[in-house]
Amino acid sequence: MTTPDCLFCKIITGDIPSRKVDEDDTSYSFLDIAPFHRGHTLVVPKRHVESFLSDPPAWAEITGAVDRVSRLLQTKLGADGMNLFSSAGAVAGQEVFHLHVHLVPRYAETGGLRNLFGPKPGAEDAELDDVWQQITAS
Repeated sequence: MTTPDCLFCKIITGDIPSRKVDEDDTSYSFLDIAPFHRGHTLVVPKRHVESFLSDPPAWAEITGAVDRVSRLLQTKLGADGMNLFSSAGAVAGQEVFHLHVHLVPRYAETGGLRNLFGPKPGAEDAELDDVWQQITAS
């Protein structure tokens, strides 16, 4: 079940456009519009769940998609590594209160984890389109 005022629920229902990377019965994955690095993707449950703390079974429902999309990003984008994280609550930095897992492909030139959380400028549409086409190409 989706919630009408939730940004991610609106993306799942198609009311807000997204660059879909993967979808199954319980999850929807799409490119982050302000990526930390090339290919930064969000994996969300289709049903509205605030966080992994508010509904632990929801985490289990999306682990298959997290694994599948991680491998897809590594294969299609040539990522050397991957960061996976999810925030629960405003104090932890959660901005959209719908459970979401960030998959951030890492490349040799991007440095370690300390280099991840600097300024996060929005990506240009052309760059998002390019990486989306690369990920979703057959």
